[in-house]
Amino acid sequence: MVIIMMILCLFRANNVIHARTPATYQVGGMYGWDTIIPMDSWARGKIFYAGDILEFKYNYLTSNLVVVNRTGYETCIANENAKEYTSGDDRISLPYGLSYYIGTFDANDCSAGLKMAIRAN
Repeated sequence: MVIIMMILCLFRANNVIHARTPATYQVGGMYGWDTIIPMDSWARGKIFYAGDILEFKYNYLTSNLVVVNRTGYETCIANENAKEYTSGDDRISLPYGLSYYIGTFDANDCSAGLKMAIRAN
């Protein structure tokens, strides 16, 4: 029992030591949420953690973003109950372990790369 308690304490201490404040990412960098660069390539190589914030900047008059399911991501067709954002400066906080599929209602823009799939660790 003592050994189990020691292991649990070490595990807990390790988690505290590696705690970090959430990072905020401007999706697309200086280009923002735009077809200039494929969003999956922007996300590639980045490690996202629970609590991190994705900030999407775009022209709200001509674009939007939609959190969709995997099928919606793959087909560029928003699924029923997809969550749409339209402010032009939207922020999404990532919960632990969920995969996020983000696209746009414009199928042409989505097919051109205005979509991404990420997962928070």
